[in-house]
Parts: sequence; structure tokens; C-alpha cells
Amino acid sequence: MNISNLLNNYAEVVSVILFGIGFSNLLLQKNLIKKIIGLNIMDTATYLFLALKGYIAGRKAPVVVDGVLSVESYINPIPSGLVLTGIVVSVSVTALMLALTIRLFKRYHTLDLDEISALMKKEEQ
Repeated sequence: MNISNLLNNYAEVVSVILFGIGFSNLLLQKNLIKKIIGLNIMDTATYLFLALKGYIAGRKAPVVVDGVLSVESYINPIPSGLVLTGIVVSVSVTALMLALTIRLFKRYHTLDLDEISALMKKEEQ
């Protein structure tokens, strides 16, 4: 792999690194709040990647100004719409996860997932 490709696509590399950080945080942490933070980092990396793929240098937002009707003058609005929709969905999912985490903490007095699982098994017996 050529190093100049990495330098030209540094933003994509950053988004992949962010996704890896979030994914490893999601897998390796036992604390539920830290897992939620890891999922949010993964979401942000995905939105950054989508926004980068939708941007074309030298083009404008798809709003007709000065009578320019050529398609080559504008960027594709679909990736931006997907990013905005994804942000709304991720905020909703984060709110739901935090609400469930609060309920778990009130019931089990811990945020450690292993301890919660052990306490749940004790309740079943």
C-alpha cells in the first residue's frame, strides 16, 4: 500500500480508527456507560465516513442559485440526508440505552455487566 494514498485519504483513515476505538471499547468494557460511549464513537465514525463519501470538492449544496441547472455543479444530497437521519436515530437509541441503564442501576446498584448477570442468575433461582 502506498503511503501517499493514506495521506490523501487521511479523513477516511481517521474514521476507520475511530470506528476501531469505539468497537474495542464496546467489546472490552464491562461498565454499561462506557459501552454506550463506545457505541456513540462508532456512530460518529460512520457518519464521518458517509459525509466524506458524499462530498465532492468544488461542488455546491444542491440548491439552485444563479440559474445553474447542471448536475455536475452540485453534490449528491442523499449521503447528507442519511447522516442527518442516522444522527436522529442514534440520539434516540442512546436515550433509550441510558434510560435502561438507569433502571438497571436502581435495581442492582451497579453498572458492571458481569455483576448484573450474576445478580440476575441469583434472582432466577
